[in-house]
Amino acid sequence: MRTHQPNLNPKSPAAESELVKIATLKKPYGIKGWLWVFSQTDNRADIFEMKPWWIKTATGFKPLTVKQWRHQGQGLVACFEEIADRNAAELMNGTGVWVSKDSFPELNEDEYYWSDLIGLSVVNEQGEKLGQIKEMFETGAHEIISLKPTTDSIDNEERLIPWHRDIVLSVDLVGKTMRVAWGADY
Repeated sequence: MRTHQPNLNPKSPAAESELVKIATLKKPYGIKGWLWVFSQTDNRADIFEMKPWWIKTATGFKPLTVKQWRHQGQGLVACFEEIADRNAAELMNGTGVWVSKDSFPELNEDEYYWSDLIGLSVVNEQGEKLGQIKEMFETGAHEIISLKPTTDSIDNEERLIPWHRDIVLSVDLVGKTMRVAWGADY
């Protein structure tokens, strides 16, 4: 099993619940309005294949159109039609970039997007409810499932469980459950 982190009418986004954050704009790069882009996808440059991009503003979601992008050292930088210069770029630092889930590439069997796993109930082989998936994140070794307790959890403990084929036994997106080989006392 593998996980992946991931087309709208450019005039208006789909329902907010259908949008997934794929990146964050960071500090300006140069004087012409370019920004560093921190991608949250497995293959960092894949975000430029997902279109259109949306940013959340005080008045709702607004489109963001990539004019150019490139690899810069270990990161990515891009310039946008809506950002004319460095002054405008400085205002964008920390802004999230969102896309519709239907712009994500198709997955193979036993592959999942992190956004689809958030909110699943996690149950171990003994039938004990360990909690609900709060978030997923990477470490140097592997991906981690972060659980928060719920009212029907076996206890009130938050848990971190590694995403590994020997530990994650099954994922049922329809039933909103994940079965794991993980004891309540780990």
